[in-house]
Amino acid sequence: MPDADPIAIVGAGIAGLTTALCLARQGFNTDVFEQAETLEEVGAGLQLSPNASRILIELGLLDALRAVWSEPDSIALADGRSLRTLARVPAGADARSRWAAPYGVLHRASLQRILLHAVQSEPRCRIHLGHRIEGDPVPAVMAAIGRRPSVTIGADGIRSQVRAALPQGGTVRFTGDVAWRLMVPRARAANCLSDNRVTAFLGENAHLVVYPIRETDSFNLIAIIGGRPANETWIGQNSEERRRELAAAFRHWNADLRSMLDSAASATYWPLCTVGEGPWHNGRDIVLIGDAAHAMTPFAAQGAAMAIEDAQELARCLKRFDDVAAALRQYEAARRPRIARVRRRGAFNRFAYHAGGSIQVVRNAVLALRSPEMLAADLDWLYGYGARGR
Repeated sequence: MPDADPIAIVGAGIAGLTTALCLARQGFNTDVFEQAETLEEVGAGLQLSPNASRILIELGLLDALRAVWSEPDSIALADGRSLRTLARVPAGADARSRWAAPYGVLHRASLQRILLHAVQSEPRCRIHLGHRIEGDPVPAVMAAIGRRPSVTIGADGIRSQVRAALPQGGTVRFTGDVAWRLMVPRARAANCLSDNRVTAFLGENAHLVVYPIRETDSFNLIAIIGGRPANETWIGQNSEERRRELAAAFRHWNADLRSMLDSAASATYWPLCTVGEGPWHNGRDIVLIGDAAHAMTPFAAQGAAMAIEDAQELARCLKRFDDVAAALRQYEAARRPRIARVRRRGAFNRFAYHAGGSIQVVRNAVLALRSPEMLAADLDWLYGYGARGR
């Protein structure tokens, strides 16, 4: 259906911009609506696993990504007290060889900037900044472009206005965990941190993920602990009370890691929420992707990757089917099982990462029996998605 009326995309984050590019490659014209007057990505670091980087490379973005990202040699699990390495998954050249695409880490703002430049350079895409879409999105889009869009795509995140327009749309639920984002200059980082590794330090009821950000010559830290929701806010600045909660969660950890967390000048926190079960489309011409459809916890580091996969699959379905309703049904049928499996993996990781007592002892014993090759094989279904021959 590439000759149909333009497709409207609500939201110009990673999900929306990737969708616009994927649709353009399939011959569709798109109008992207963003409520912000300027695009500024909230957040810090981002892991792009091979299942996501593969799609971005197919969109012609490899050179731009190479200029800003790092490709870690491995992804490791380590003990938050002793710093002992518990497990290691080869990345770097091994990721390219095994999963036919690189594993990269970069600043979220860098990826947004790369996607925005690509969309602005694409004749089939138009971006409308300062346009807030509320209520039924179709009339609002019609008022902006002068005709009815063939499809309206909600890529507007966990607090999606488009999802609110769907009958019995999924609801946002607080998981009981809070994540802290911190950036630490390399010169002030703990000596145990590695320039060429993603490390998840594990402890009872908490874990800390660390990796380098090349552009800012710093380390990105994500600390996840149990906590209170921040009322209705998605992201909040730290306060003395919140920082005390963070310090208490890591009070028994390695002294160098504790000192680094305590001294980090820039820190923000956000409650980890998910979107419950609900329809992803209205059976006619409105559909959700990414966090708007299925926001998940970050324990598998796949939130952005799932949005990128959604974008490619939806564009392919709309190209394949003349009937929009059939395309939307096929998109949901293709994506729901994978999203469910990734969510299960995230729930398992949360259980394993935050284990304490005897469960922690068993976890460490099991990991000791798993070679790097075996651990990599466990991820073939996830990172190898979309690779030829898989």
